[in-house]
This record gives sequence, structure tokens and C-alpha cells, in this order.
Amino acid sequence: MIHFERLGYFLPQGYLFSDINLQINKGDRVGLVGKNGAGKSTLLRIIAGKLKPSEGQVHLQKQLKLGFLTQDIVINSDKSVYDFLFYSNQTLNDIRKQLDHINDQLTQRTDYENQDYLALLDDLSELNHRFSVMEGYQWEEKIKSTLSGLGFNETDQQKSLTACSGGWKMRAELARLLINAPDVLLLDEPTNHLDILSIGWLENYLQRFEGVVILISHDRLFLDNVSNRTLEISRQQIFDFPYAYSQYKKLRALELDRLEQAKKQQDKEIKHTEELIDKFRAKKNKASFAQALIKKLDKTERITLEKDPIAKLKLRFPLAVQPGKWVLEVSKIAKSYGDKCLFKDVSITVGRGEKIALLGPNGVGKSTLLKAILREIDHKGEVSLGHNVQISYFAQDQAEKLNDKLSILETVDLVAKGDVRKDLRSILGAFLFSGEDIEKKVGVLSGGERTRLALCCLLLSPSNFLILDEPTNHLDLQSKEVLKEALKHYQGTFIIVSHDREFLSGLSNRIWDIENETIKIHHFNIVEYLQYKTPKNPVDKKNKNVAEKKIEQSIEIKSKPKIDKTKQKIEREIFQLEQKIEDFEKVLGELENELSIVDYSNKEQYNSLLNRYELQKEQLNALYRKWEEKNQALEISKIVNFK
Repeated sequence: MIHFERLGYFLPQGYLFSDINLQINKGDRVGLVGKNGAGKSTLLRIIAGKLKPSEGQVHLQKQLKLGFLTQDIVINSDKSVYDFLFYSNQTLNDIRKQLDHINDQLTQRTDYENQDYLALLDDLSELNHRFSVMEGYQWEEKIKSTLSGLGFNETDQQKSLTACSGGWKMRAELARLLINAPDVLLLDEPTNHLDILSIGWLENYLQRFEGVVILISHDRLFLDNVSNRTLEISRQQIFDFPYAYSQYKKLRALELDRLEQAKKQQDKEIKHTEELIDKFRAKKNKASFAQALIKKLDKTERITLEKDPIAKLKLRFPLAVQPGKWVLEVSKIAKSYGDKCLFKDVSITVGRGEKIALLGPNGVGKSTLLKAILREIDHKGEVSLGHNVQISYFAQDQAEKLNDKLSILETVDLVAKGDVRKDLRSILGAFLFSGEDIEKKVGVLSGGERTRLALCCLLLSPSNFLILDEPTNHLDLQSKEVLKEALKHYQGTFIIVSHDREFLSGLSNRIWDIENETIKIHHFNIVEYLQYKTPKNPVDKKNKNVAEKKIEQSIEIKSKPKIDKTKQKIEREIFQLEQKIEDFEKVLGELENELSIVDYSNKEQYNSLLNRYELQKEQLNALYRKWEEKNQALEISKIVNFK
């Protein structure tokens, strides 16, 4: 369907890629990968005809329909979201107009035997057939189903596009592409601005898509679940692997290891040859031999390896002073905007060392809840921080808040305190800002570079409580792995908002789910959360869908085909502990309410109630510890059974 013939694209600083010959066929779902700036988006723009190649050609099959989702969407329409999609197919629009015109004529005419009247009936039949073939009668159903899958409720669908944020416009544009069923989908970061459930819906859609998909994504799990082929742009070449991302990474790592060994051997041989040349070039009887060695050396094709400095990046968030046992207490907080209530009567206590993932669809109030905890907005209820708690906050727009006029070095110099200022250049080097780069103005940095700089500033701010709102936006796959590793080693408490399932996997020990204007606390992992949130289809109970299987494989959840009594016993005990935890949390909540209204002057009553509260809390902590021990035992049993 798509053929590259000696394709190349040149920039002043050199080729992004050159002399590329490649064929992409129907059914290929291609993950396009490479470092930031390697040329991924450029290649998509060339395929879409938005950019001319410097060399060679892209041959497309005749009458091929392309759908191209870019990162810089511009929608100039004041239609509602629904109407934007409804009128997006010009052919269907024309058929509707013709049908309306013919039906209008037929209602007015009475010359039923006239040849013109009969011709109108023939035209009506032909137009109805065309409309049916183009699924015009299912058009409204397709629109509603697609918009619902991408997170638009009934109210959102009737909202004017001019009132939508950039993220929601991106969703509307993605929906427009999908319902018009192109032969080729070119998707540049399609999961940006999608929530965790919408990403799952899009995965299922693309798995069933019969045409070609070429996508750029920094979501590893999305790439694994969707793609069946990987193209890597590297060293001005495009490497082709007939595998999804994770399998490609393994094979690529083996290939790089082999190249590294070959390069070491080649370097050794070159060094030996150069020593022989130096030794014999001054001797008359060996001069011709030295010249032959020089010619041989000149003809040697040197093996080059692409440096990967980010792989060496070891990011660690420093811990400030140790806080008290409880770092945060939230009591009956609520927030509304006009008639829209985001959450109400939320009461939660966060213990030291908890790792919390805050989840929920876009627009339910995740960022608002974080801002309420940080006291950045007005709200009802009380927020109390524990003893010695020091918060570091990374907002969604943190990278945009950086001062464009300052240099990279000046930016971190403003944040750093004390002796650490002596090591600023080394720290910036760890974040891939070295040499003259540190003198660059923030205003010229890419989105990924700004995000890395914002995270560097966060690193220089010791804390014991991290609040991170979408920290992986604009980070490439490797940078996300580095950040995840840093969070795994963080000894403090954190609350993190992210829609990246692979990034969240193994990172949190609690899930806060904003639903129906309140927060539900779950003690299971991200896969179990998605299974819980995804509606079950009774027909498919015996067969898990492909996406679910791949999620489990990616996160290495292994199950034994035969009954394992030890595993079943542990699972039973975990279930019983979770029931007890729910009961104790309920009682603890009631005691907290009693403490809030107790008469403090009645010391006997107050002390009795406080003792009951502390005892209940101790018992709950013991249950939490037991629950964690049982879960660790369960994971060990899975590994043993797998082996």
C-alpha cells in the first residue's frame, strides 16, 4: 500500500534518514520509534503529503484514503462536537441533500406514471443503496459509540468545539478520523490527552482495524498491544523489525551487544594495524607493506554505535527530614464549579510511605483535588499536613511555567540551595544537558527537554511527599523508565496522576479512583483496576481479549494452568484481610467524626475516644502490614509456579 523508494530528508545539520527502501502492506500496524528529533513526525508528514522529501519518493496505492492525527491540531469550527463528526463526510452530506431533494419532489408531484417521476424513483433507489453501502444508516450509531469510547458523555457531545480545551479537540479530531474509516491511519502521539479507559478502547479499535496503522507513541504498553511491526529511525537509517515494541527492544539489545563486541574487535585490529604502519613506514624494505596496510585501513568500514547517555541516567529524589507517621489528613473536602460538583465529603488519611495512583477519566477533578490538597484553590473542608512534611509538586504545566528568558543553568541555580550548587553542572549532565547546552535559553527547548529540566528542578528540592500530575508528558520511553526507577527507590510518600498503565505498573500500593463525586480506595494493581473498571461482556467471559492478555504479559502476571492450593489459600486470606480493612476503615472514619465534635473540656470522654481511635489505627496498620506480607507471598508463589 505504501512504498518508500530511496527516500531521504535533509536538514542543515545533516540527514534525518537517507536512501530508505521499504514496503508497508495492508494489515501492518507499525510502531515508529527513535530518539526525540530522530525524524519520526517528519516521516509521518512526508507520508501524508504535508512535507516533500529531500530525495526519493513515497508511492501510495491509487485512491488510498489517509487519516493523519498531528500533535498541533487546529480546528476552526463552532459546531458542536457531535455535528463536527456528523457532517465530516462530504459524500454522505451530498447523498443526504440529494435524498432530501428527491423526497421533497416526490411529495409534491402527482404524475405517478410520468417518465420523470419514475426516473426520480430510480435515483432514490440508487442513492439509498449508496447510502447503505457507506453505512450511512449506522452513521449516528458509529458517532455516538466512538465519542463514548473516547470519553465524551452526552453533554460533552453537544458542547461547542470553541468551548473545548486542546485535549478534547484532539479527541474530537481522532474520532473524526476513526469514523471515516481511512485506509491508512497516521497517528502522532494519539494517547496524549486520553484517560486510561479511553486508551484501552482505542487499543481495541486499532487491533480490529483492517488497514494500515503507523503510530508514534511514548506509551510502551500501547505500542505492545497495537503494533505488529516496529520501525526504528537511528543513525540516518530505518531499521525494520517484524515485532511489537518489547520484543523489538530485546532483539535490538542483542544486536547492539553483538555490534559492540564487533566494534571492540575492530578497534583492536585497527590499533594493531596502526602500530604496524608506524613501525614499518620508515623502513625502506617495509615501506610498500606499510602503504598496503594504510590502503586497507582506509577501505575499512568503521562500525559506529549510537550513544545512549540517557540509559546511564540514575535519577534519585532526595528525601528531606523523616516525617511523622501520618503525612496528610483530608476531612470532608468538597469542590464545585457552578452547578458542577467534582467531589464532596472526601475524608482520607495518608500514612508515611504510601504510594498512591490517583485515577479517573479526564475532567472528574484529579488535578483539582491535588490543588485542594496543596491549598492552591478555595474549597470546603479541612486539609492538614503531618509533622515535618515537605511537599514537592510537579504540575501538568510545570514545564511551561519555566522562565523562557533564563538559561538552563540560571533556572536550576535559582532552585538549588546550599552545597549542592557546587555540583550543578554534574547534575545537569545527568539530565543530558552538558557543555554549551546549559547556556541555552529555556524558550528554545523542546517539550521533552523542558520536562527534563522541570524534573531536574524538582530533584534539587528535597522533600518527603511528592505530588506529581502527569510527570511523563513529553518524556520519551527511556526517560520514563528512568523516572519510574527513581520513584521506585523514593523513600517518601507520593501521589501521582498518570494515564500510562505500564508506567504505573508496580509503582503504587494504593489506587484512588474519583467516581460519582467521591473517592474509592482500591488495594489492587493496575491490571485488576482496569478489569474492575471495564464492563464485562458475558459472551467473552471464557476468552480474554488480546489487549488484556498483552497487559498481563507485559506486567508479568503469570498463572498456573492447574489448581494451586497454596495460591488459592493466600488469595482467600487476602480477600478476608481486605474485608477486615474495609470494616476497620469504616469504624476509624466514624471515630474521626466523633473526635471532630467531641467536647474537649470533658477530658475523660476525650481521652477515652482518643485511645479507641489510636487502638483502631494501630490494628488497621497491623492489617495493612499483614495484607502486604500476604501479597508478597502471593507474588512469590506465582514466580515459583511459573518456574
